[in-house]
Amino acid sequence: MRRTREKERKQSGRKRNSVVYLICEGSETEIRYFKRFRSRGCRIDILPIPSQYKAADKLVQKARATMGINPYYPDEGDVIWCVFDRDENTEEMLIKAEQTAKKEGYRIAFSNPAFEFWYLLHFTEYNSFLEDCQAVLQQLKKKGRLKQYEKNKDIYYELLTYQKVAKQRACKQLEKLRREQQRIISRKSNPVTTVGELTSYLNERR
Repeated sequence: MRRTREKERKQSGRKRNSVVYLICEGSETEIRYFKRFRSRGCRIDILPIPSQYKAADKLVQKARATMGINPYYPDEGDVIWCVFDRDENTEEMLIKAEQTAKKEGYRIAFSNPAFEFWYLLHFTEYNSFLEDCQAVLQQLKKKGRLKQYEKNKDIYYELLTYQKVAKQRACKQLEKLRREQQRIISRKSNPVTTVGELTSYLNERR
């Protein structure tokens, strides 16, 4: 069936936008956020898809299966990004996830300890250890930040003005870890996020 659709597509001669598939561990927060990157006249199609797998290694391993019947043509610019947090993933799971992604040509947007750390960087440069998602939310809800924040709330436009500085802060942390030759997709890299790399990727291609 897939080969038939590919043959029909090539015969039609129609040019298609490349597709960025975002295989997300979260079913709401990440999906809602990344959907806002889609816009009229966009040169790429951005398709966030929730994964049933919470373990990072399984999420990456089953990325293609999670996409269902959606076509995937990497030779035409299609890309798969796997989006997940540290959560309860062991170091072994994270290593396996990174290895599989490298083998398959996927990209990873990783946050430690939680996706909301990316939100926090929009308001402050934060480098202290964060125990879990609740610790991130405690910082995020401080005065002058997102005091009324609730999980799964659409806050894209509240953050948009500060997106550039958030990327700079995230990049600074990543550069420090790389200088110290520390693994980024690791339980030990706390706090950290590579979501800024994903947002840059999307913005550059829209």
